[in-house]
Amino acid sequence: MPETATLFEKLNTIDRRYEELNRLMAQPEVATNIERLQELAREQASLQELVESYRQYGTTEKSLDEAKAMLDDGLDEEMQALVKEEIEGLRARRESLLQEIKLALLPKDPRDERDVIMEVRAGAGGDEAAIFAADLFRMYSRYAESRRWNVEVIDASENSLGGFKEIIFEVRGKGAYSQLKYESGVHRVQRVPVTEASGRIHTSTATVAVLPEAEEVDISINPDDLRVDIFHSGGAGGQNVNKVATAVRITHLPTGMVVTCQDERSQLRNRLKAMTVLRSRLLDIEQHKQSEQVASARRSQVGTGDRSEKIRTYNFPQDRVSDHRIGLTLHNLPRILDGELEGLIEAVATSEQAKALEEQLA
Repeated sequence: MPETATLFEKLNTIDRRYEELNRLMAQPEVATNIERLQELAREQASLQELVESYRQYGTTEKSLDEAKAMLDDGLDEEMQALVKEEIEGLRARRESLLQEIKLALLPKDPRDERDVIMEVRAGAGGDEAAIFAADLFRMYSRYAESRRWNVEVIDASENSLGGFKEIIFEVRGKGAYSQLKYESGVHRVQRVPVTEASGRIHTSTATVAVLPEAEEVDISINPDDLRVDIFHSGGAGGQNVNKVATAVRITHLPTGMVVTCQDERSQLRNRLKAMTVLRSRLLDIEQHKQSEQVASARRSQVGTGDRSEKIRTYNFPQDRVSDHRIGLTLHNLPRILDGELEGLIEAVATSEQAKALEEQLA
């Protein structure tokens, strides 16, 4: 196949470069030039895992050819059975190595290991959309719990039925962005709402934005560009809420962006959390500008929240979840809403990796 031929042409080129780096580092003039030696060593280290997998693939392919040839040597039935078993094992090993090679060829996203800021907002559908937003927040919380990640609410606006008009929260854990980045977009639910007396099925939406958490070194914010307001929290907190003003609202004057945090009892912690959200939003906008995309990160991720803009549908009457980006439908919706997202996320990630590899080989 042309794609496979292109893949192995690329791998041969990388293997030759790896050997060239070995020769270059052995040269006396390079060995005495520490800066040049370190530069070559870094390049070699970046290729080592891929080259080792490629060479193991070649060894496995050779062993497979030898095992196939043994079947033509007039073996008895017992030996033939053993050889066939070995062939199956070698084929599985070859396929596993090929997948490793394809993943190793993909450029690494430096943001993958970061914590994330997630923003879930009710879209079309009124109170039912807010209830669905709460369902999504619970789903992500349970998924994070299963991976031993920490979830902290930064700000939330509830409706009278216990749903969320908006909830912003932080997910902290190794590789959080690498998994949750695929959740950005419009999520649609089809079910009979608790607010519907006649039993009719309604369609509602909620939007999800996933931002890699920005650090202070990633983006510089001029303090003069900020207006900071302190006020009494409107959430739970007992007498402390009424006595001490701890909630923080930060307005970024150049963009008009507003971030509020009132979840913590400490004004300082609320301010720090609000600044984290602000930095993450501004960095994401800047990164999209660098990619020549006009919209800000949140707008490009979630659109307008209209029912026609969707990445996934949760259909209660048919007990199914459909991801429209890859045409995948899974059943057992209650377990998925209880945080069992691995199958969906893995399928979308595999599809995205395949597209990236195709672009890499083009």
